[in-house]
Amino acid sequence: MKDAMRIPRARLEKLLAGDERTAGTYVRVHGDNLIVGRREPWGSDGRLEDDDRVRLTKLNASTYGLSVKRHTGRWDRTPFSGSMEEMVEVIFTLMQHLVAPWGG
Repeated sequence: MKDAMRIPRARLEKLLAGDERTAGTYVRVHGDNLIVGRREPWGSDGRLEDDDRVRLTKLNASTYGLSVKRHTGRWDRTPFSGSMEEMVEVIFTLMQHLVAPWGG
């Protein structure tokens, strides 16, 4: 992980953990991306696997773009960009169904 992404990752984890809609999500770093997902049961044995849901891409020092993961595995950019807090608010209001646990 790039050292420059450690602080944004911790900040995003704190923002998401503080809300019931996103509590229990994980944040992982891939390049300049902060990927948010959940561990969900898959297959007949119910084994938990990572399920990436949304991605914040660092555009500059204070701006992120927001993408969503399609069922095909590809990432689709959304028209949203702004501060991390603004992107989290978009997730809370417009994309909460994407980050909610599948069962709930």
